[in-house]
Amino acid sequence: MDRTEPGSSEKQKMLAGDLYNALDPELVADRTRCETALVNYNIAIPEARDTILRDLLATCGTGVIVRPSFSCDYGYNIHLADSVFLNFNCVLLDVTEIHIGARTQIGPAVQIYTADHPRDPSARHQGLESGKPIRIGADVWIGGGAILLPGITVGDNAVIGAGSVVTHDVPPGITVAGNPARPLSHR
Repeated sequence: MDRTEPGSSEKQKMLAGDLYNALDPELVADRTRCETALVNYNIAIPEARDTILRDLLATCGTGVIVRPSFSCDYGYNIHLADSVFLNFNCVLLDVTEIHIGARTQIGPAVQIYTADHPRDPSARHQGLESGKPIRIGADVWIGGGAILLPGITVGDNAVIGAGSVVTHDVPPGITVAGNPARPLSHR
């Protein structure tokens, strides 16, 4: 479903979650800027990382820790609230917004994907992509190696077990695990 006006730029389409061409020169330039910042971030001494992260991300609260190596597409669609912690080797594909609530802790090698692709092969052959935003509440724990698919919402105080593949929303206070992730218990 198109949410953008006719004549919208590919970037406007991307941000709206509509089909867009990722090879558009403006988007390529944005990714190149992000890649350069990430190279610098991932090799920087710890004291220099905060400045790079604040320049890269849309929102970066106080006390945020993102351990290298860190990867994302654009950076400008990522919102980290106060005291968010991302462990080593996290990947955030941020073609649309990713919001992560205060005090949320994310284990190593977690992958958060807003990026999606058409199921129709002819549309994929045209290089078209889309995205769906992800929202993660406050005080969430996401175990190492978990994968969150496009459009997921994770409620406050939820727990996602290590290695889980989250294909549906996770209500507040619920623990999920497995592939696909399923509820284990209430808190």
